[in-house]
Amino acid sequence: LFGISRDSSRMLLSTSLHFRAPVKAVCKQARSYRAAAPLSAGHRVKHLETAVNNESVPFDFTPENWTKAKEILAKYPENYKQSALMPLLDLAQRQYGGWLPISAMNKVAKICEVAPMAAYEVASFYTMYNRNPVGKYFVQLCGTTPCEIRGAKSIMSTLKEELQVENGETTPDGLFTLLEVECLGACVHAPMIQINDDFYEDLNEDNTREIIRTLRNGGTPKTGSYKGRVVAEPEGGKKTLLEEPKGPYAPFLEKELAAKKEKEASQ
Repeated sequence: LFGISRDSSRMLLSTSLHFRAPVKAVCKQARSYRAAAPLSAGHRVKHLETAVNNESVPFDFTPENWTKAKEILAKYPENYKQSALMPLLDLAQRQYGGWLPISAMNKVAKICEVAPMAAYEVASFYTMYNRNPVGKYFVQLCGTTPCEIRGAKSIMSTLKEELQVENGETTPDGLFTLLEVECLGACVHAPMIQINDDFYEDLNEDNTREIIRTLRNGGTPKTGSYKGRVVAEPEGGKKTLLEEPKGPYAPFLEKELAAKKEKEASQ
């Protein structure tokens, strides 16, 4: 078949078997990458009714959030209300304690004048929406390559030990939910975690414990880099662009610089 003789095919088979063992050895040395959960019935896509998440559970926006919802809708033309799906789902999730029941999705779909399925599709596609209850503090640990290299595994072990839960679980008191996620966009300050809307960066085991204990005791931990880095500075401070820029500047920067010099001269 295909013009290959029996002897040639035997030789090819022998060669493939010869190289299989070394390939397996190399693969064992490589890091085992996580695969996303399959999007099949019974996993992420299928809605499973519970006592707290079914269509009979009432949901409506508070008066304050109705005002916000109207402000969101006003940003879009009357015939493009569906464009407000994402911000309205986010508003509903924030009102409901960090997760979206199906009744909230139905309400948003009705406001946007779309079929409920349109809201389900958005909420099940974007990981920013939680379709099951989460704790008061939703702890998301970045496990992508930069954070992995810089110690994310150690941070995860510390979080599991401190919270006494496994990845994907919520503490019995409903205070914390722990979840490993993909890139959160703070690679320069790896490793890092996001808790609700706040980033905590340049972490080690000690300050990770400090953050969790501060939240548990009702405090407000410091956000941002725990090494004092600003924006995307290298460790140890800036290495380049140490002098004040000499121009030429954009027109608005020229005005700002002139005003700054005038202010300094008056002092």
